Amino acid sequence: MSSEAITEGQPNQVNNRLQFFPVMMFAVVMGLSGLTIAWQKAGMWLGMPKDIGEYLLYIDTAVFAIITLTYIVKLLVYPGEVIEEWRHPVRINFFAAISISLLMLAIIYKEEYKNTALYVWYAGTAMHTFLTLYTISRWITHNQEINHSNPAWFIPIVGNLLVPVGGVGFASTHILMYYFSVGFFFWIILFAVLLNRIVFHHQLPQKFMPTLFIFLAPPAVAFIAYFKLYHQVDSFAMILFNIAVFFTLLLVFMFRSFIGLKFFISWWAFVFPVAAMAIAAMVMYHITRNTTMLYTSYGILTAATGVILVVFFFTARCALKGKICIQE
Repeated sequence: MSSEAITEGQPNQVNNRLQFFPVMMFAVVMGLSGLTIAWQKAGMWLGMPKDIGEYLLYIDTAVFAIITLTYIVKLLVYPGEVIEEWRHPVRINFFAAISISLLMLAIIYKEEYKNTALYVWYAGTAMHTFLTLYTISRWITHNQEINHSNPAWFIPIVGNLLVPVGGVGFASTHILMYYFSVGFFFWIILFAVLLNRIVFHHQLPQKFMPTLFIFLAPPAVAFIAYFKLYHQVDSFAMILFNIAVFFTLLLVFMFRSFIGLKFFISWWAFVFPVAAMAIAAMVMYHITRNTTMLYTSYGILTAATGVILVVFFFTARCALKGKICIQE
């Protein structure tokens, strides 16, 4: 995620935290939601305590409510700041984190609160449809600087792959396949664009390094979505899963690049992709009953839980020191 929420400025330079409360705070909900779903599946398939997923459901809901209400107040009190974020070439991508949060909450609610999940899913799908069309049309009709491109551009795209994950039973396969097709198509295109930017242009700034983990999310979520649609692991599903495995291994291989990074809100970019990979591994174990997949699922679930605890600790510490929601 982006680091607009944390800078090196002094806390006393800002008189009102609300004015600089960033839309990318919804990435916190994405991370918590991914972890919640992972623990729900762990309770179903790995024999882990089901209460953990239940507790996380309520925590996630509360965090989403607090962040949403805070941003609504900001919209009412400082509409100019919200408009500025909407027009920003990087921050605009994070508005899709709102609709993705709704889609993921629908997935979380679906087992126990199906009617609530239905309304939340429709709201998230409608909002994400608009945001996808608006964001891509903006990319086309406005010149984009290559240095503005970063893995956060995947956010409006990955949401389309999440629509069928929560939408099975709420909409027809034809409609859900439309969203899968859009998400898959633009994932491939954006990956080529971003790889070109990273390889042949300036390296990503340190604050954007955690967003490299977002490369892991599209293939992992696409695999989960494909399985939800067709309930099988065929050759295409295996290709998606293996691509996700490759990015997992690549990020582990690059671990030195992430050691010693200064804390930014962008650290929340670590959480959702790792959780998505944990869910994908659990789906694979659920289908194949492969022992390797079982241990892999335990390992990645542990990693996702550890990552979110570390990120939450540093977020809380920076909040207490007044280093969050300050002017860039």
